Amino acid sequence: MSDDHTTDSGIEQLPAYEADPAFDPAEQLGEPGVFPYTRGPYPTMYRGRLWTMRQYAGMGTAEDTNRRFRYLLEHGQTGLSTAFDLPTQMGLDSDHPRAEGEVGKTGVAIDSIEDMARLFDQIPLDQVSTSMTINATAPILLLLYELVAEERGLAAADLQGTVQNDLLKEYAARGTYIYPPKPSMRLITDLFAYCNDRIPKWNTISISGYHMREAGATAAQEIAFTLADGIAYVQAAIDAGLAVDDFAPRLSFFFACHQHFFEEIAKFRAARRLWARIMRERFKATDPRSLTLRFHTQTGGATLTAQQPENNIVRTTLEALSAVLGGTQSLHTNAFDEALALPTEHSAKIALRTQQVIGYETGVPDVVDPLGGSYYVESLTDELERLAVAYIEKIDGMGGAVEAIEQGFYQDEIHEAAFRIQQAIERGDRVVVGVNRFQVPEEHEYELQRIGEDEVAHQIERVQALRATRDEAAVEVALADVRRTAGESANLLPPMKEALRARATLGEVSDVLRDAFGEYRPSS
Repeated sequence: MSDDHTTDSGIEQLPAYEADPAFDPAEQLGEPGVFPYTRGPYPTMYRGRLWTMRQYAGMGTAEDTNRRFRYLLEHGQTGLSTAFDLPTQMGLDSDHPRAEGEVGKTGVAIDSIEDMARLFDQIPLDQVSTSMTINATAPILLLLYELVAEERGLAAADLQGTVQNDLLKEYAARGTYIYPPKPSMRLITDLFAYCNDRIPKWNTISISGYHMREAGATAAQEIAFTLADGIAYVQAAIDAGLAVDDFAPRLSFFFACHQHFFEEIAKFRAARRLWARIMRERFKATDPRSLTLRFHTQTGGATLTAQQPENNIVRTTLEALSAVLGGTQSLHTNAFDEALALPTEHSAKIALRTQQVIGYETGVPDVVDPLGGSYYVESLTDELERLAVAYIEKIDGMGGAVEAIEQGFYQDEIHEAAFRIQQAIERGDRVVVGVNRFQVPEEHEYELQRIGEDEVAHQIERVQALRATRDEAAVEVALADVRRTAGESANLLPPMKEALRARATLGEVSDVLRDAFGEYRPSS
């Protein structure tokens, strides 16, 4: 055990905690479902309804992913979460030369409306909430989803789900961006306006700290950088002419949950309180739904180990429990074998059962904010909020999140934090069971999920067959309309939708926007 009793955010841990005479429960806590929402966005929280159990899945082809979706729904999953392969994320069709070797590797390949129809075959889109982890091509994937629903006779107003649609964190930590920040912000706010008019139940963005945390950010940095990005999106939408209370109720957030059990609980509580104050004081929002930070949580991928992978079941369980104690609205639990490959059906079922045991067997959901009032948790919550506010003020001083990212501030802070953690692991000050302590020779062979070359070849054949059989003239006319609109100020989603309806591919629509906007090249 290390003698260092500080969290990754640098918060010193006292041997014991006592009441803080300056603590004001009315100001810092309030009641559940009431400003400042420290104790949760809803008065009854899980007593009314458990969080959405939303396991992430993307299995190469649409058919394979559809089978996994239906398998998870049959075993009690209550929402879908879609992982897309790298070419889909980057706006490349499966037969593009730059897609070679990547098709289906990190998720499902979607080239057209026909792939989207196969992905959601036999799934009632008006009854199931669907999350899509997609950013640069988020408008395209949302429109494909809407088109599939329309072709089944379903109303867009009945669709529920989320597109991640968060490009700022891509520039800072993940890298699946296509266009420069300004046109990317236009696409994001165009999607806000489009959904406000046509798909009112859809969460138009999932402002994501997850990938920054996975890249090495501390809990305090995760709060600050995520909320600073949120500030930038809200301001961009207001600058585009949207009223804050028209779009802010559909904003959602996405956080990681890592291993420091109590700091993670406090992180969620601090983020919720800070966002409520930002929306009320900075943006003058009055709709209570605009003030409530609703978020999805995914347990840590960076905390999983390839060594002794069954240990990951314990890690994921504790992370899931801290997310629930912190008041998440939606949860994905990583499978124990994800440090080795895509999860198998067996490991995915264990991950889902982890949530179900917490939800149905432990009694944890019976009480709202059960750790509220804990001397320790309230101290951590206050300190994390203080650290996050200091970061946000520094980002404001740089001109906001876009400018801070372009100056490399987020990136430098994340890299420095990741370096400190890695050094601590290498020194042995930070114990990782099975990695730098309690190692054993690895003898067990694990079943791993693999994507076959024949599946990739079939995907390429299908997109080429689509191009050969569609009305090419109609596609060209529709793409020309997208190109014209990109040079104007009108909302881009309606012409994009018509191009996709005509069977234009994801790559073709993305290429039109590449021509219009250019591609982002970060300065070294």
